[in-house]
Amino acid sequence: MTQLSGSCLCTAISYIANGTFDDFYLCHCKHCQKDTGSAHAANLFSSNATLQWQSGEDMIRRFHLPETQHIKSFCSKCGSAMPSWQMDNQLLVIPAGSLDHVISTRPTAHIFTSSQTWWAESLDAIPRYDSLPTT
Repeated sequence: MTQLSGSCLCTAISYIANGTFDDFYLCHCKHCQKDTGSAHAANLFSSNATLQWQSGEDMIRRFHLPETQHIKSFCSKCGSAMPSWQMDNQLLVIPAGSLDHVISTRPTAHIFTSSQTWWAESLDAIPRYDSLPTT
């Protein structure tokens, strides 16, 4: 069993999740691109974990895209993605970026790659910097 803790950017919301995490997907669907503003979402999935809000539960907002299974929970103050129950509360989805510590789990797979942006291909070939480049 794994215990994960996380929070939003403004730290108004915090949580603890306990359980086994089945998958860690990088989702390239168009919905995840829109709600992250990036090439993909990075989410941990669990069918048996529990979730306990430590603070700020009343600040969570939930958006369910009509006629889809796409759900996003987020902080109403800073907009950070937060954990959500999906598939009639059968699946806990935790945004990896909301975690407060480093996890050893590596992503299981890229999913919905048919929607992948062209610029997200071959990212290992571009320069890397530890901080914002000065030139």
